[in-house]
Amino acid sequence: MSPGPFLLGLSLGGRRVVAVGGGAVTVRRVRDLLDEGAVVEVVAPQVAPELSAWAERGEITWTPRRYAGAPDLAGAFLVHTATGDPDTDRRVAADAEAAQTFCVNAGDAAAGSAQVPARAVVPTPTGEVRIAVHAGGDPARAASVRTGLEEHLTSGVVNLRGRRPHGGWVALVGAGPGDEQLLTRRAATLLAAADVVVTDRLVPRALLARLPESTRVVDVGKSPHHHPVPQHEIIRILVEEALRGRGVVRLKGGDPYVLGRGGEERAACEAMGLSVEVVPGITSAVSVPAAAGIPVTHRGLARGFTVVTGHEELPGLPTGGDHTLVVLMGVAGLRETAARLVGAGRPASCPVGIVENGWTPQQRVTLGTLADIADRAERVGVASPAVVVVGDVVTLAHGWPARAEGAGAVA
Repeated sequence: MSPGPFLLGLSLGGRRVVAVGGGAVTVRRVRDLLDEGAVVEVVAPQVAPELSAWAERGEITWTPRRYAGAPDLAGAFLVHTATGDPDTDRRVAADAEAAQTFCVNAGDAAAGSAQVPARAVVPTPTGEVRIAVHAGGDPARAASVRTGLEEHLTSGVVNLRGRRPHGGWVALVGAGPGDEQLLTRRAATLLAAADVVVTDRLVPRALLARLPESTRVVDVGKSPHHHPVPQHEIIRILVEEALRGRGVVRLKGGDPYVLGRGGEERAACEAMGLSVEVVPGITSAVSVPAAAGIPVTHRGLARGFTVVTGHEELPGLPTGGDHTLVVLMGVAGLRETAARLVGAGRPASCPVGIVENGWTPQQRVTLGTLADIADRAERVGVASPAVVVVGDVVTLAHGWPARAEGAGAVA
């Protein structure tokens, strides 16, 4: 078996790289080289529009002629040739070899002294994790393996925590509505890179179970009428842990910026000079109704929706059934809310749906109208967490016809 390439990362920032050829392959490679800060000269009689634009802006140098020989490569740390002419590419590679300069021959990888692997970058708050795959000269196989590795690294199952001292950071991460499969990849990556996870009670438990054993989990969960860790104490934990040089994920159910006090936490952390990243989650205001078959908007039924909390007085809102009202944290005050909406002009016959424990095996849906939803909810024992939806779109819920026939709660 012939030896494969020695895998090595090159630092090309501020270093001269010569690219011979002006086509699409050169465009891709020059884009990568510019991202790395290389000083690039392109030698080609004609170039693709992207290369011409970069030259006009002074981002690269373009020598508009055919390759003239070894002098074109003088001072280069790396050479890339992709002319489409095998003879010219071989000549460039030979001149680079004579000058003891590594050369990538895009037309014949085996004929060059360097090869470009299939690559990917996984950013973390403590630095990028880079993937490079060579597969015996088979670029399609290398790309396939690279993609698989990238997916694995961003799945949350690989410990991405920094092993050297680093500056502290905070990420406000939305965990979505309850099903761990609805977590974003960025959220999973940050969880795998965190030293400390400060979590609320509505996040999927399976996410926490998969964290590395060395990750410290701080449970600050709140339930109705029971806030064992007040908000100011949560902010203190975030700030102090990050100031100690730790990576901190504040993991919230739903989205941190939808009635999740994420804005307060971000402002407090940034006021202390901390870096804060916000990762949106799938908000329960939209996704939990969807789990019951209720779209918050629907052509012919509703053209808009409003999200409010049931803990506060409801503001003046459109009163027609064609404007959907989504109430979060609204179970305790459901009877008062229904009465207030009817008093403001919504018809007592306006449909209402309550979705408990959305996207979990315990999901349950209770359907009714403003006139009877409080009684129905009390009869079946509706409890938080739940999302209340008011409006004509509720008639699209799974089981609505059955409710109209007197079936009551729909599981």
